[in-house]
Amino acid sequence: MSEAGYGIKTSNYFEDTRDEMLAFVPTQALRILEVGCGNAAFAARLKSTRAVHITVIESHAPAAEVAAQRVDRVLMGSFEDSLQQLRSEIFDCVVLNDVLEHLVDPWEALRQLGTVLANTGVVVASIPNVRYLPVFKDYLLRGDWQYQRDGVLDRTHLRFFTEVSIRDLFTQSGYAVKQLQGINGVPLPWKFAMLSRLMGGALQDARFKQFACVAQRAEPN
Repeated sequence: MSEAGYGIKTSNYFEDTRDEMLAFVPTQALRILEVGCGNAAFAARLKSTRAVHITVIESHAPAAEVAAQRVDRVLMGSFEDSLQQLRSEIFDCVVLNDVLEHLVDPWEALRQLGTVLANTGVVVASIPNVRYLPVFKDYLLRGDWQYQRDGVLDRTHLRFFTEVSIRDLFTQSGYAVKQLQGINGVPLPWKFAMLSRLMGGALQDARFKQFACVAQRAEPN
């Protein structure tokens, strides 16, 4: 994301602890890399509960300065430049909380992250769901698509994903998806719930604002 893009963000955008993602980080993961950490609120919460060494990548200088007080190492700069500095290092887990949708080429980013991932390591990612019910209703029933300051239709998002295409993103990038679970869900209104039942549950994914994905590098054929 460009610095101009950061200018539209509220202060709490960088301070979300993302508690719902903590359980997806394997307990045996000791060396962790978080990409796009903001103020490192998630990393700080993780460090408060586990004995882990956390390196973060953050391109927004003010956020990186805050992060430096909370984690073991901060690389301030672009994803590509920062990853070059980590070529000789190996991590048990790479965390991407609502980051991949901001990248021009998330497929290549995942392939590159595979080079610093341990053989048994995992990528843990949260990705917004463009079929999320409030968004889905706007474009399906009202023919509307309005970008927002944050959320699923954040105006700084470059890519949009569904549950199906999230799985495709990882498999096409050389990973095996171990877990794909909806998070931050809302109940379906009764009309949508009835329609979903008539369609064999086809709208159940619309309940979730994001999907959490845990993936491991696939075994070569």
